[in-house]
Amino acid sequence: MPRFSVIVPAYRVQAYLHACLDSVLDQSYKDYEIIVVDDCSPDACGPIADEYAARDPRVSAVHLPHNAGLGPARNAGVARASGDYLLFLDGDDTFTPEALQTIADRLDATGGPDVLVYDYARTYWSGGAVRNTFAEHLAETGPASFRLAQRPELLKVLMVVWNKAYRREFIEAEGFAFPPGYYEDTPWTYPVLMAAGSIAVLDAVCVGYRQRRRGNILSTTTRRHFDVFDQYDRVFAFIDARPELAVWRPVMFRRMLDHFSTLFTSRGRLPRGTRAEFFRRARAHCRRYRVPGAPVPCRTRLRHALFRLGAHRTYRFLWAAQQLRGRLRHRCAALRRAARGAALQLHYRVQLRLPVRPADAVFAAYWHRGYTCSPAALEATARALVPGLRTFWICRPEDAHTVPAATRVLHPGTYAYWTALARAGYLVNNVNFDRRLVKRRGQVFLQTHHGTPLKTMGTDLVHRPAAAGPMDFEQLLRNIDKWDFSLSANEHSTLVWERTYPSGYTTLEYGSPRNDVFHRARPAEVAQLRERLAVPPGHTALLYAPTHRDYRRDPHPPLDLVRLVRVLGPHFVVLARSHYLDAASRAGTSCPSHPQIIDVTGHPSVEELCLASDALITDYSSLMFDYVNLDRPVVLHLADREAYEAARGTYFDLEAFPPGAVARDQDELHRILATDHWRGPRAAQRRAAFRAHFCPYDDGHAAERVVRRVFLGETSGLPVPTPLRDLGTTGVPRQVPVREYTNG
Repeated sequence: MPRFSVIVPAYRVQAYLHACLDSVLDQSYKDYEIIVVDDCSPDACGPIADEYAARDPRVSAVHLPHNAGLGPARNAGVARASGDYLLFLDGDDTFTPEALQTIADRLDATGGPDVLVYDYARTYWSGGAVRNTFAEHLAETGPASFRLAQRPELLKVLMVVWNKAYRREFIEAEGFAFPPGYYEDTPWTYPVLMAAGSIAVLDAVCVGYRQRRRGNILSTTTRRHFDVFDQYDRVFAFIDARPELAVWRPVMFRRMLDHFSTLFTSRGRLPRGTRAEFFRRARAHCRRYRVPGAPVPCRTRLRHALFRLGAHRTYRFLWAAQQLRGRLRHRCAALRRAARGAALQLHYRVQLRLPVRPADAVFAAYWHRGYTCSPAALEATARALVPGLRTFWICRPEDAHTVPAATRVLHPGTYAYWTALARAGYLVNNVNFDRRLVKRRGQVFLQTHHGTPLKTMGTDLVHRPAAAGPMDFEQLLRNIDKWDFSLSANEHSTLVWERTYPSGYTTLEYGSPRNDVFHRARPAEVAQLRERLAVPPGHTALLYAPTHRDYRRDPHPPLDLVRLVRVLGPHFVVLARSHYLDAASRAGTSCPSHPQIIDVTGHPSVEELCLASDALITDYSSLMFDYVNLDRPVVLHLADREAYEAARGTYFDLEAFPPGAVARDQDELHRILATDHWRGPRAAQRRAAFRAHFCPYDDGHAAERVVRRVFLGETSGLPVPTPLRDLGTTGVPRQVPVREYTNG
C-alpha cells in the first residue's frame, strides 16, 4: 500500500500533462501511485496517460466513457486509490521539487492528521510565480494539529481540493464524494474541513497553480456558473445534517455571498442577459440560508443587504461607480506623479546652478538597496579619515535601518535626493546613478563595481542579446563618461573594465574594499553572527549563493536544497541566498521549508553571511572571488555550464582554474561533499592559487587606500598590500605595489 495516491484528472490539457506527471515522477520521495483519469478528453490526454502507465508501474490510467467533469473524474480516481493519503493534482498544474517528501515529513511531524493544508504559488507563462496572498495563515505555530474551530482563518486560504492531503480512511468513513458541475471543490473542501478531527498546516509551496491565458474552465462564459447555487445547497445540507456544525452556518453564509459577489462582478463568466436571473437566485439563497443576528463585517454589510433585497440594478450601479472611482483614482495618481516629477526636475536644475559642496559625499549601492558592498566600506572609512566630511546614503525606505546613525539617509525621488546629486563633491556607487544625473565640474565620481567579473559585462554584451535584454548601450557609454575613477580588485578586472567600459577615467587597482572585513573580523564576532542567524552550535554552515540566469525567467534555484541536506545529514545547515534579481522575481515565493535550510536572502550583508559560514557553494557568482579571502572551502555546482556560457559567457574557463572542487550535477556534488576532499589539501591548493591571482591587494586596507587617494588626494605613502603570493622559502609573502592607470 503506497503512502500517497496522486489523482490527476485530465481534460483538454495535453500541452501540460507531461509536465504535470513528470513533476510527480521526478520527486525524490517514491512511495506513491499516480492515477490519471482521462475524462473522455478529445485531445491526446488519454494516449499520454497510457504512455506513462506503460512506462512506470506506479502510474495507472482510467478512461471514462463520456465527459463527466472534474468531480466525477476525481471520484473515479478515489475509487481506484489505495494510498494512505489522497492528493489531487490538476492536469495543468505541477508539484514543486521535493513536495512529496516535505508533505510526508509534515504528516509524520503532526501525527498523521485527517487533513494537511499546504501552500501553492500561481505560475505564469512568463515564468513568474506569485505565492498565495494568505500564506500567513499556514504558519506552523501553535498545536501541531487542531480542529477548524481553533484556526477558522484557514478558510481564507483558497478553497480548492488540490492544496490538501486527505487521509483516505477519514474520507471513506465520512462518505465524501465530489458532485457534478462547476465549483465542485466547494461542497468538498468546506465539509471536509468542518468534519475533520485533526488538521495540520504546511508552510511550504508544494503546487504550481498554472494561470492559463485561455482555456481555464472557470473563466469561460457559460450558464454552468449557475451550478454554484446547487453546490452551496449541498454545503448547507451537510451542516443541517450535523447539528454540531450549526456554528459554521453564519460563516458559510458570508462565504457564499462573497462567492456570489465575485461571480456576479467577474467579466466574462455570466452570459449576456443572465445577470438579473443570477441575482434573483442569489437573493433566494440569501433569504433561505441567512442567520438573523449573525455578525457581518461593516464593509460587506451593504453588499449583503443588496443581495437580500434583490436590488439588482442598485448593485450594478454601485459596482460600476466603484470601478469608475478606481480608474479616476489611478489617473489622478498618475497626474500627481507626473507633476511631482516635473517639479523635482525643475528643483534639480535650480540646484545645479548653486555651488558644489566639496565636503559632501553621496554613496549608494545596487540601485538604492541597503548599506552594503564596497560603497559601504568606503563610506565608513571616509567618515573616519576625512575631516569635516558629511556623508549621505541613498536607499529605499525599507532599507534605511541598515544605514549607520552617523550617515544621513536619502530616499530616491525626493527633493533632498536631487539636491545631493546636484551639489555633493563626491559621488560613489557600485552601479550607475540616475541617467538624468548631470556630472558637474568639481564633482568626483568613483565607480567601485560589485565584484570581479567572471561573466560578460558592459559593451561585451552587445553580441549577447539574451543577457543584454533591453540594455541601452548608448546610455551606458554616456554614464561611463561621468566616471572619474574606476576601482579594480586585480589585473584581470582592470583589463576587463577598461575594455568593456571604455572612457577616460583613472583605474585604481587597489583591491576590494568590501573584503576588508574578512581580514579584520574576530572569532567572537563570527560566533555572534552565527548565533543571530540561528546556526546550531557544532554544525557546518554551507552558504549557497547562486547567480542569476539571464536565459531563464523562472527564479527556481538550480540546486535541490532539501535533497542536499538529507544527503549531508543532521550536522549541516544551508544558508540559502538568492540573487537579488531572482529574489525580486520570486515575489513572495519562499525558500524550501526545512529545519536545516535557513533563508538568508533578506539579510542586508552578504559579507556577514560569508563570515558566518564554513564553506561556499556557488556557480558563476563573483562572490567566490571575495570568499577565498577567508581561506575556507569553495565548491562549484556547474550543472548548466553550456547553457550559461551560450547565454551570458565568461571571461575564463572556470573548470580549468577553479577555487575548489567542481561538480557538474547534483549527484556529483553529493559525492564530493560525502568525503573530505572538498576541504582537503587539493582543494586548499586550488583555493590558494585562485586567491593569489585574483586577490593580490586584499589585505584589509583597500578602503583606506581608496579614501586617501580619492578624498585626500594622497598619491604616495598609501598602505602597501602584502598578499598571499609568491611565497619564498621563508614563507614570507612579497609586497606587491598597487597600480594606477589613466585611460584615454
